[in-house]
Amino acid sequence: MSRISDLLFQARMLKAIPRSGFGFLGAGRESVADHCFSTAFIAFVMSCMEPQIDALRLISMSLVHDLTEARIGDLNSVQKEYVTADEAKALDDTVSDLPFGDTLAGLIDEYEANRSPEARLAHDADQLALILDLKALSDLGYQSPSKWLPPVVRRLRTESGKQLAEEILKTEWDAWWLDRLLLLEQEIRVDRKHPNS
Repeated sequence: MSRISDLLFQARMLKAIPRSGFGFLGAGRESVADHCFSTAFIAFVMSCMEPQIDALRLISMSLVHDLTEARIGDLNSVQKEYVTADEAKALDDTVSDLPFGDTLAGLIDEYEANRSPEARLAHDADQLALILDLKALSDLGYQSPSKWLPPVVRRLRTESGKQLAEEILKTEWDAWWLDRLLLLEQEIRVDRKHPNS
C-alpha cells in the first residue's frame, strides 16, 4: 500500500511543476497537472466522437502520459536540444513494486509508441490542449500564439483531432458563456420595454 501512496504523491507533484514552454511563448502558464486534466478531458470528448475505440484506455493514457515529469521535469523542445532525461529510468522507478505497475507502464509505453488508434487520439488530445491555450491567449490579444498555432495544428493526425482544431480556431474563447450572458441581457431589456407583453 505504501507504494500506491507514493504514486499518489508523485502524481500530486505534477500540480507544482510548471509547463516550461509558456516561458518561450511569453504569455500564459499552467502546471503539468493542469495540462493532464485538459488532455484527459479532451480524450473523453474524442472517445464520445469515436465510440469504436477503447475509451477507458484512451482517457487513462491521456491522464498519465506526463506522469514521469514529476521525476524529470517538463522539458520543452529547446531544452531537449541540450538535456536528455532518462525517461525509461523514471518510468521504471515509478512503477516498481506497484501491483498495477505493468498496466501503468503499458499505458505510457503505448502512448510513446503512438501506433494504436487510442495512442494517436491521445497524442492529438495532447496537442488540442495546447491549441486551446494558444487560441485563448490569441483571443486575449497576445501576438506570439499566431506563430505557434500553425505548426501545432500540423501535428494533428486523426480526423477527430483535425475537426476539433478547426472548430476551436473558429470559436472565441469566451463564447461559451458570453453569448448566453448577452442574450439574457437582451431579453431583460426587452422585458423592461414591454413589461405587460
